[in-house]
Amino acid sequence: MVGSRMFRLGLAAMLAAGLVRPSAVSPDPAPAGFVEAYPSTAAALDAAGLPYTHWAAQGRRFLAFDPRGDGRAVEVLGDLATADRIAVLVPGVGTRLADFDRGLGGVARRAPARQARDLRAALQAADPHARVAVLAWLGYDPPDSPVTAATPAAARRGADQLGHHLRTLAGRLPASRITLVGHSYGALVVGLAALDAPPQVTDVVTLGGVGVGAEHADRFGPVRVWAAEAPDDWIRRVPRLRLPELGHGARPADAAFGARPLPAASTGHDGYLLPGGPTLAAVAEVVLRGAIGTGQIRWDVTVTPGTAR
Repeated sequence: MVGSRMFRLGLAAMLAAGLVRPSAVSPDPAPAGFVEAYPSTAAALDAAGLPYTHWAAQGRRFLAFDPRGDGRAVEVLGDLATADRIAVLVPGVGTRLADFDRGLGGVARRAPARQARDLRAALQAADPHARVAVLAWLGYDPPDSPVTAATPAAARRGADQLGHHLRTLAGRLPASRITLVGHSYGALVVGLAALDAPPQVTDVVTLGGVGVGAEHADRFGPVRVWAAEAPDDWIRRVPRLRLPELGHGARPADAAFGARPLPAASTGHDGYLLPGGPTLAAVAEVVLRGAIGTGQIRWDVTVTPGTAR
């Protein structure tokens, strides 16, 4: 209790002193598009030099790519043009383009590209005939450190970028179902985006989420909110705090928040999407079925393309 109070006071003091500031903002790239963007992003990869020329040579497909600043990238796994299920993975603090393949701090399990591949493999194993695309979405500039992550400024910018992209996807694939998956600070990005998203967004999944921009799951209306929080995830020690420009309020895994729980093993803050783990399998079920443990396709929300939620 005392430690939590001191943490709040310390953050408040840093904010007042001007020590907690958003990270330097990279220039906004062109908004992520649809499959027509593949040739231009391939050319941009090739022009950017190593290691990106290798990505282009491997035939990897990107809806957006920009090496400026900390960099942005939105990679597609699967056939997006025919998908009726789409999963969008959004990473958290410290993730840069340089970490997209290697992982933050060189830890492979933290790499957005690897997490997207592992989710894609889990989806294919669960239903080999499903028309599913997975997007590794580094379409925003995450905060550089936990200190700068104490403010929601980067998440608001990221949610705005993500919202533009979701409307593009919804316009091109009106019969699709979109699941947003946010890790840590990325949960705040997907939560804010989901509050004003097209009706094709049916599920929000948070993995060790710091917050989602709301104090209760009811705020999201028909969108289902799911939360996984490992027993040994340090995010549990972050105090609940929400001031105008400091803190993110209730964690989505708090029982009082009202999210639907997802299983999580003791894998710390970065092991939610490890192959063979319970969380990865459960996220795949949510993407495919909108439910877990059912063994059959079931949707709790009926979406009529072009209508408001």
